[in-house]
Amino acid sequence: MLKGRKLFSLSAIVLAASGCAVTTQPISKVESGQRSQQDQVAMFSQQEPVTAPITLYDAMARALKYNLESRLKVMEYALSQQQVELARYDMLPKLAASAGYVGRNNMSASSSRSVETGRTSLEPSTSQERDRDVADLTMVWNVLDFGVSYVTAQQKSDQRWIAEERKRKVVHTIQQDVRSAYWRAVAAERLLGQIDGLIVRVNAARDASEHMSSQQIGDPIEVLSYQRALIDATRQLEEQRRALSLAKTELATLMNLPLDTAYKLALPQSGDETVPQLNVDVKVLEEAALVSRPELREQDYQVRIHAAETRKALLRMLPGVEISAGGHYDSNSFLVNNSWADVGVKATWNLFNLLSGPAARKAAQANESVSEMQRQAMSLAIMAQLYIARANFNEAQRQYKTSSELRNLDTKIVEQLRNRYKANSIGELQLIQGELNALNASLRQDLAYAELRNTYGQIFSTIGLDLLPKTLPSNSLADISQALRQSDTNWQQGKISTLQSF
Repeated sequence: MLKGRKLFSLSAIVLAASGCAVTTQPISKVESGQRSQQDQVAMFSQQEPVTAPITLYDAMARALKYNLESRLKVMEYALSQQQVELARYDMLPKLAASAGYVGRNNMSASSSRSVETGRTSLEPSTSQERDRDVADLTMVWNVLDFGVSYVTAQQKSDQRWIAEERKRKVVHTIQQDVRSAYWRAVAAERLLGQIDGLIVRVNAARDASEHMSSQQIGDPIEVLSYQRALIDATRQLEEQRRALSLAKTELATLMNLPLDTAYKLALPQSGDETVPQLNVDVKVLEEAALVSRPELREQDYQVRIHAAETRKALLRMLPGVEISAGGHYDSNSFLVNNSWADVGVKATWNLFNLLSGPAARKAAQANESVSEMQRQAMSLAIMAQLYIARANFNEAQRQYKTSSELRNLDTKIVEQLRNRYKANSIGELQLIQGELNALNASLRQDLAYAELRNTYGQIFSTIGLDLLPKTLPSNSLADISQALRQSDTNWQQGKISTLQSF
């Protein structure tokens, strides 16, 4: 009998252990393929099609509406909002309901024994049925827990605003990235055709030179030098092409367009680009940066969160008052009252919190002080960033002016070279080199303009201004683009206050 029990116990242990051994199957290639197709549909679905050349503000609007990183931050903000709503329920009393059946295999009987004589004074008796139906509904509310939960809910609310500031930061970064990529893509769309055409001409000249070399026409040194100059021109053109070829792909990625989408940019006429001006006093810029930067506002909320943690440490040192009320039912026929209600008030105090409370309070206060110091250090860094951004913008203005002058000169030079080439007074190599110099000058001017717009936009990001208003007529790309254009116009006119939207 004992051996059988041991065998049964061993079998039960083995069965329980085998039940705890959980295994999963590897994800198959078919499942990965299905997931890939679903992701591609989700990434690019429900987007307005590209039907016209894209302006800078159209590109920004598409990036803000469809960029996956921006959409992720919006979802994180929505999640933090739900966490705030959930934290509010922690302040409610605890309400527990239970109902069920209670049974046992024998009677719950008892007898009494005298503590003086040790004799049994009563025969075994029971006051409880073997099978009963029971139900309870109990509410418990702890005042101390309510206070701690209230402060925690405030912290969750501040964390929601932190998520909002981080979303603002992502929007600023996306706008700046789009601004930089857009103007480089403009340079690419404007110049890639010219680069390809010049490469074709250089290759044709190389073929002609190699034919002359094979026929042993002319001085071999001059022919080889000529070929070397053409190869060097080809290398320069290929380097320029490589620098520009991925600009539109980068812009398409920011706009969340499928990378094989063919789209056109709204190109300004060469030489007609608007040169941005900074029409705001530096003191106004500094004040706007210290008020508006998302990082500083996030630190403000962090200080409030740590201050709330200090209050929680103080609350936990106090005694708690627990109020309870409940209704009960028991089908036991021996009871005089099968249903009843009760109430209670109880004071609780964890005396160990008196020992750990001062240390927890000091730690919370230290976190609060550290957050304030971090905010001050960040304020100084932001002022330095603003100074650097302004210096970069001023330098970019000078470089753009110089590159424009150089381009105008190279354009005049290549016109003279073409006239001389037509008159057979110079060779094709001199004309190609002149055209290459003019093309390089055009590229440098376009890249200088892209850097000018980039540094101009960097001042936006450094100050932390929101170009996109909180309220829009609709969520369409046209309305978003128009709002961005209007905000940019206000900025160029020095109207910073109209852009403050938080």
